[in-house]
Amino acid sequence: MCGIAGYLMNDGQLPDRTLLKRMCDRLIHRGPDGYGCFIDRHAALGHRRLSIIDLSTGAQPIANEDGTIQVVLNGEIYNYREIRTELQQKGHRFVTQSDTEVLVHLYEEVGERLPEFVNGMFAFAVWDSVRESLLLVRDRLGKKPLYYSSDVEGLRFCFASELKALTAVPGFHPKVNQRAVADFLSLSYVPDPDTIYENIYKLAPGHTLLATRSGVRTRRYWQAEFATEVAASDPTHSIEEIRALALDAVKRRMISDVPLGVFLSGGVDSSAVAGLMAAQSREKVKTFSIGFTNNEFDELDYARIAAAHNGADHHEEVVSASIDDVFPVLVEHFDEPFGDSSAIPALYLARMARQHVTVALCGDGADELFGGYRRYYFGMLEERLRNNLPEWFRKSAVKLGGRYYPKFDYLPRAFRGKTLLSNLAQDLGDAYFTSVSAFRDSGLNAVLSPGRPPELAGYSPREKFSGLFHSVRHLSPLAQMQWVDLQTYLPGDILVKTDRATMAYGLEGRSPWLDYRLAELSARMPSSFKMHGTAGKYIFKQAVSPYVPPAILERTKMGFSVPLAEWFRTSLRPVFQSLVLNREMEEFLSLGEARRILDEHQSGVHNHDRKLWNLLMLAAWNAWHRHGVRPEMTGLAEPSLPVCL
Repeated sequence: MCGIAGYLMNDGQLPDRTLLKRMCDRLIHRGPDGYGCFIDRHAALGHRRLSIIDLSTGAQPIANEDGTIQVVLNGEIYNYREIRTELQQKGHRFVTQSDTEVLVHLYEEVGERLPEFVNGMFAFAVWDSVRESLLLVRDRLGKKPLYYSSDVEGLRFCFASELKALTAVPGFHPKVNQRAVADFLSLSYVPDPDTIYENIYKLAPGHTLLATRSGVRTRRYWQAEFATEVAASDPTHSIEEIRALALDAVKRRMISDVPLGVFLSGGVDSSAVAGLMAAQSREKVKTFSIGFTNNEFDELDYARIAAAHNGADHHEEVVSASIDDVFPVLVEHFDEPFGDSSAIPALYLARMARQHVTVALCGDGADELFGGYRRYYFGMLEERLRNNLPEWFRKSAVKLGGRYYPKFDYLPRAFRGKTLLSNLAQDLGDAYFTSVSAFRDSGLNAVLSPGRPPELAGYSPREKFSGLFHSVRHLSPLAQMQWVDLQTYLPGDILVKTDRATMAYGLEGRSPWLDYRLAELSARMPSSFKMHGTAGKYIFKQAVSPYVPPAILERTKMGFSVPLAEWFRTSLRPVFQSLVLNREMEEFLSLGEARRILDEHQSGVHNHDRKLWNLLMLAAWNAWHRHGVRPEMTGLAEPSLPVCL
């Protein structure tokens, strides 16, 4: 894994080598093993290297024979050996064993279409000095990040793996994107292609961007094509297909010239990866697990079962479920506000694993592709009920019941009568937004600053989210939810968490379940192959069953969670008061409403942990990334900023 950055100059100006170095130095955590650069009259490309493949000759940028094509890559190309062989047969000459070099010569053959031939996780840039064009490419599912802008003063165009590299440019003075603030408070992340800043964007998954003298254009080269629902047939063939692709996907991700292992949570997805690795490895697989002193959040017993089942070289660490030492890391490495609290154990796990390996495989993606989330089951159940109720009844009686029925936020969703009744009064897209959001509608309006700017007038994250459902309303309910998650939650939350947590410690994370071939196979399958009754990942579990202990296959799904609710009644209360309830945050928030939410949570009547965490992450981002105040857990009982109490 690596970090890339670069820019195009305005006419009549020459690139600044010092500026490029400064941008790449902001990415040194992504690539501590080396720095490389290319500069000509128009373009500057830089690369920070984490050496994984071809340790001796794989430095970047890499060029073609006459130096007219230059490439920098963040990621891995898993089918590079096959591509290399085909290109050599066509007369191309290679001077390294690097996977990056195939991109140079493949571009010479197919131009902008090159990502269509590549299997991997990647974000890369190709500078064509003959055409004076810069091509940016992001992998199909968004595993690797790529930011860009045509609105940074002094440059015609710039890009980088992380926002922090763009902030090194002297002309980087963007306004905060207030709509992105609202999106974040609702969803706990800023969805692609927007960022927390105006006119700074993420290249969306499965897209290319071409920057030339005539401007910038983007093109979608891939998306998961979900099939219209058909009657289910015998699943045997699909089970065999999943198993064969899973074996190949894991095998390809075991290509490495440095030590590698697997994150092992004790759940089905990571246990299957460990089993598939063990089945194809001559050496003991290294497994890594984090446990907590609080048994409610600890899965070590199951991780040990999976490790023993595979004869693994197992490593584990038990930590107090706290945030003290990783809080500054969390704020520093997530350049945008990020509200998924499972980033905390992810950081602990990455830090521990990096002491032993440079590459770690993980189980990301199986839930999104094969229907593993409980919210999918509830979404399908609500849609069946919705379709059996007259519209007039849903829009009146059910809506009224949803308004006045006790909410019971602290109960499991199955017992939340208010949520069920409210969702039945909405269509699938609105109901799904209600299910996945923290702040919404009147609650969002109440917590946003009374002096919010005009661009927020009438803006609704719900409407934007529901619009995605509208575009795929011809699909089955499950397919709609999965498709929207692939555009939003997966690249905006899950993959950001894994990338930033691993890269914070110079560790490469690989996700076999996010092989695009598995995504395409899953999209063609009927819903009953994924969600069977109340059971999610139905045939996926059958496909991986030879590699997973029965005790894990049969266990109830458990998330990677931390005791947020308790923390906000104890250690995080002074942190919240110091960072959130201060006048710096009046630009974004109603401090009175933020205080009311905290007090209501303190009373124990309501659990507002996710809302409070989003507010805290927004405030911590504002303190560090905009004002240079490093948030610490210690010393915050006596606030250093003006506090409104």
